[in-house]
Amino acid sequence: MDVAIDITEFSYLPAQAEALGVPLPPVERVTLPLPGGRTVSALRFGIEAPRVTLLHGAGLNAHTWDTTSLALQQPLLAIDLAGHGDSSWRTDADYTPRTLAVDVAAALDAWTAQPQLVVGQSLGGLTGAALAAARPDLVSELVVVDITPGIDVSAGPAALRAFYEGPTDFATRAELVDKAMSLGFGGTRPETERGVFLNTRVRPDGRIEWKHHFAHLAARALAAHDPGSAVAPSALHETGWDDLAAVRAPITLVRATRGFVSEADAAELQRRIPEARVVVVDATHNVQETAPTSLADLVASAAAGTSPGTGL
Repeated sequence: MDVAIDITEFSYLPAQAEALGVPLPPVERVTLPLPGGRTVSALRFGIEAPRVTLLHGAGLNAHTWDTTSLALQQPLLAIDLAGHGDSSWRTDADYTPRTLAVDVAAALDAWTAQPQLVVGQSLGGLTGAALAAARPDLVSELVVVDITPGIDVSAGPAALRAFYEGPTDFATRAELVDKAMSLGFGGTRPETERGVFLNTRVRPDGRIEWKHHFAHLAARALAAHDPGSAVAPSALHETGWDDLAAVRAPITLVRATRGFVSEADAAELQRRIPEARVVVVDATHNVQETAPTSLADLVASAAAGTSPGTGL
């Protein structure tokens, strides 16, 4: 049997809000034209001007933040990075943080009225650092979720490589759900089904394919720990340390106990950026999906100007 799915991208939200015991805020999709004919798309939660901006990881999209956004109960933007979700693919396939940050800056210029508390997971965290370094006027605080530059991809990210190996189109969404769960991605099966539905589309020939361009590039990009160069960096290139060092806003690293950032990685960040704070959360790499309320509490504390300490 194929995965039972809802018919719109917002159909899952009422049940998620009910499960959390929170009211369902207004949610809408917004789209901004960019130079060259591309667009950047986002989800806007609430009716007030956004105070928080969420940036997802590679191969995900804005809906990965749905449960965290509902738990947070703050006006916010969850942006689809270029090549993901409903944002345009890049013909040059350049999905490195500094390039992605340009579109995010355009979105914030258009859709926000104050500096944002930017929360970025994985690739989104490195993009947030590039954004804060290049446009400090847009970022009041940076929360980086389970990523550091130059990370060793021989452990956790190897699962990403296995996930994207093989075909890029499938007969049913159930195939993708089974594969994701076998490799430890997602939470419960219904949660994984929801994530797969929101991250795939049906082609004219009836086959299922990922909405994000990254699926066609990821296996090659993650095949070895290749940090690239300053001129042609990979998504994990160590130039990210330069971006983090240039950030003038407060920085918090969220390290997932079952994620990709080791204790040594976190210590290296604190060695390079002594003022950075590290918070440890019991979660997998996709903290926003496996510990959404803990992450929402952390973000709410940051938004309120208080610190939750070094563990949750």
